[in-house]
Amino acid sequence: MSSTGETLFVSDIHLDARRPEIVDLFNQFLVKRARYADALYILGDLFEYWIGDDAPYPEYDATFAALKKTSEHQTPVFFLHGNRDFLVAKKFSQLTGARLLPEECIARIYGQSILLMHGDTLCTDDIAYQKFRQKARNKWLQWIVLHLPLGLRQSLADRLRKTSRQAIADKSAEIMDVNQRTVEEAMQRHGVTTLIHGHTHRPAIHEFELNRMRCQRAVLGDWYHNASVLSMTQESFKLESFASLE
Repeated sequence: MSSTGETLFVSDIHLDARRPEIVDLFNQFLVKRARYADALYILGDLFEYWIGDDAPYPEYDATFAALKKTSEHQTPVFFLHGNRDFLVAKKFSQLTGARLLPEECIARIYGQSILLMHGDTLCTDDIAYQKFRQKARNKWLQWIVLHLPLGLRQSLADRLRKTSRQAIADKSAEIMDVNQRTVEEAMQRHGVTTLIHGHTHRPAIHEFELNRMRCQRAVLGDWYHNASVLSMTQESFKLESFASLE
């Protein structure tokens, strides 16, 4: 089967052994569709948590194998860190064939320059989260965490997930969404008219004007219940949602 002439974008899959149906759905997506695309971009939070490349993840062996086969099937796979899996590193890349991207990446796709981000840095109204993010991305702190025993790292991840759920419940929807001014500043900084990101779990394609130019911001949805995929072709963007590939 030849290329389908589309580039695919996903984010916020949140793979978790406690949700095997979503793990299976993502694996099917890789085998039945992504493998035949021009490229696959994973824009963060592929995993519910990632406590280091040295930890065992036997529940994702099939996913790692499917990613590797996809990348070997002449479909480049790109991975951009999210707020749940920012500790993904070189061993993951070697295991899956995925190429690691910087947190703000310009991709040249079908003649267009597109800014790719996870999206959490755009939520600047959420001051508490931005302060936490700054600490969590500190390289020295990450070095210390990665040298803790695996059991302690697992306990820390569980505690952070619980704290995050409570924090989300206490915040308004507006605070957790992107700040439009921050969006525009990022696009101006990189000289683009198209931005694709995830994180907010609010799939939509927003159109607006910036410096008298038509711009668009495509937001990827999460995979907590259904799959959310953005398909880009030479002519258009299309957001899709599905629960099965049967």
